[in-house]
Amino acid sequence: MPSKKANRYGTLAEKRAAETYRLRRKGEHTSWCDAVTRDGTPVEIKATDAGRDYPRFRVFEKYHDRLSAAGGKYVFVLYRRRGRGLTVLKTRMFPASQLPVSAWYGS
Repeated sequence: MPSKKANRYGTLAEKRAAETYRLRRKGEHTSWCDAVTRDGTPVEIKATDAGRDYPRFRVFEKYHDRLSAAGGKYVFVLYRRRGRGLTVLKTRMFPASQLPVSAWYGS
């Protein structure tokens, strides 16, 4: 289970991604979908802190399969913590079907 700090920064990163890509978050959050595009396409937002020893994005197979089947997209956000806020270093959005996965996260 993520820590309160990780949850806080993850939420901030989600808000930034939603602003950047003009996504609607309100009322859309599920285990496999954090937001939707203007045309209703589901979007899962993944974030990681570049300051970690091993930054990684946690993608779970069953949620990926559902997002992919729905024609959804991912937004990946790389950030660095700055006090109680964060600085977004890079974002990228692409269709879930194009996720280059060679191994699934098991925990």
